[in-house]
Amino acid sequence: MAKLSTLKSDLNRLPKSLGYAVDAHGHSDRAEPWRAWYKTVRWRRLRWAILVRDLFTCQMPECGRLIANASDLVADHIKPHRGNETLFWDETNLQTLCRWCHSGPKQAEERVTIYD
Repeated sequence: MAKLSTLKSDLNRLPKSLGYAVDAHGHSDRAEPWRAWYKTVRWRRLRWAILVRDLFTCQMPECGRLIANASDLVADHIKPHRGNETLFWDETNLQTLCRWCHSGPKQAEERVTIYD
């Protein structure tokens, strides 16, 4: 069995994010507190209102799919909010995208915008 002093040095080598919830993209709520906004009742209601407003139709011009399964739809921020609370909750900054357009063309567009 390891001595307590040995365990302490081993703990220092562990990643700092160990023990915190990390999503599929490796993002932590602790590192970016605004990510917790997506888990609120307020967000779920706003998301649903946007899907209804857009008639469950992807707003990407090349797509326009009508999607019956709401889990395949994303309430997407047109202008990335990057933690700006006003932009996050602004209904005019939200659009409905199917998950395929959101994870494909939209994310690629945002990556280009970030690194330019």
